[in-house]
Amino acid sequence: MRVVHRASPWRALLKDDGKLNAHAINAPLIALFTKISPPPVSLPDAYAWQLSLVETLVRYDLPAWRISHIISDHNAWLYRQAIAISLDEMQAQGWGEPPVDYCVLMLGSAARYESLLGPDQDNALIIDDYPDHRHVEIDGYFQALGERFTQRLDEAGIPLCRGHVMARWPMWRKRLSEWQAQLEIWSADRQVKRVQQTNILLDFTPVAGNAALAERLSDIIASLLPKASLFMDEMAALLNELPVALDRLGRIASNPILDAPHDQAVNLKHQGLMPLISAARLLCVRHARREIATCERLVALGSIENVLTPRQSELLVAAFERLQQLLLDQQRYNKACGQAADGWVDLRRLREDERLLLKFDLQQIRAFVQRVKSA
Repeated sequence: MRVVHRASPWRALLKDDGKLNAHAINAPLIALFTKISPPPVSLPDAYAWQLSLVETLVRYDLPAWRISHIISDHNAWLYRQAIAISLDEMQAQGWGEPPVDYCVLMLGSAARYESLLGPDQDNALIIDDYPDHRHVEIDGYFQALGERFTQRLDEAGIPLCRGHVMARWPMWRKRLSEWQAQLEIWSADRQVKRVQQTNILLDFTPVAGNAALAERLSDIIASLLPKASLFMDEMAALLNELPVALDRLGRIASNPILDAPHDQAVNLKHQGLMPLISAARLLCVRHARREIATCERLVALGSIENVLTPRQSELLVAAFERLQQLLLDQQRYNKACGQAADGWVDLRRLREDERLLLKFDLQQIRAFVQRVKSA
């Protein structure tokens, strides 16, 4: 059963005399922000508040793709708060100021500004180049910073990455020159693990520190990867690991390997969004594009001759946004029921028209992925 929501605040846009009713429009947001306004609240309280923010934005009839931008903005703010608190703590303990420039990167959906409910941490750290003889001193400082801010985010409710993709680990904390050397190694051949690690890094955005370091990393990626033919071949081959949720007859069907909670559950994150995200990322790398957000990538690809037509780009953007909507609706329902917000969508909750449109969208995504693999 679907929950019947209260009337949208937009219904109160006009007073009886025809004038703008600004107070009625702002009332839901004002009521929400009084819960998070000064005095300062803890990071766990600030993160817990996010669900109320989402429910309020739903009352304003915002689509999921817009809400995901705002969730991502809020997560970025939580990152900056955790980093600032950690730096203040280190200063008080005698660590001093950061010894060289640095840049903390958000990775994954947060970097693409596509966060929904229930994210985990994916982050990395670029450290400006320094002499080798200062490694213990400088890397020790940033190891401490990475451990502290990731622990604070975990305590706030954004859990540590189970795959260890975090700045607290040396793999994801390097000098800029080391990142370049690492990318040269990863892209030198077509080893699966190296391509997977590169894919993780490719979706990044600066969240704290000197953003110029992130721009320089972007320059390195654009200069190296499009020319790495074996690497690009393996990147395309890995799309086979992300089958779209359709059977051979084009019907909606979950992959049994994903261990669905019931026979009417489909993982739209892994079998819908991720194939589209990965295929768009691959084409943008191949054409040395700098866009990170999936919709921006699709729009950019629609302007490149013999890649996507503008019409195909529009269809895929619409499919992406509709899948986000289905996923956010399911996650909100799960939260209301005391369940985890994950990537599964219960087909039993969808209307017939929603099922038909989902099938159409998945077919467009599968056709796009197949074109990318064969290009």
